Amino acid sequence: QRQLVESGGGLVQPGGSLRLSCEFSGFTLDYYSIGWFRQTPGQGREGISCISNTDGSTFYVDSVRGRFTISRDRIKNMVYLQMNNLKPEDTAVYHCAAAWLTSPADMCIMTKSNYWGQGTQVTVSS
Repeated sequence: QRQLVESGGGLVQPGGSLRLSCEFSGFTLDYYSIGWFRQTPGQGREGISCISNTDGSTFYVDSVRGRFTISRDRIKNMVYLQMNNLKPEDTAVYHCAAAWLTSPADMCIMTKSNYWGQGTQVTVSS
């Protein structure tokens, strides 16, 4: 059974940091891009950072570039999102996702995914 399980969310003050993790199981990530989407009530789904599992190329949406870093561990089948200098507008449910034969940019811009995790809540508030 193919699963994506996120962890690492929580409550953090503005300016703080969190590291999200996503564990993939039940399939190999060959020819996939993997990434992080976030969703807030009334705002829909936003692809914020995606990475090619093949060559490691990345994409970041402007609002997080320079603050967030995506990485993956191909041996452990894990993907991470290091989030620094968090802002209240980063508050959302964060989902990891996988998209087959899709570039990181296409995956994030068009929020393409074949598989999608349940999500982890990130709340940035003082």
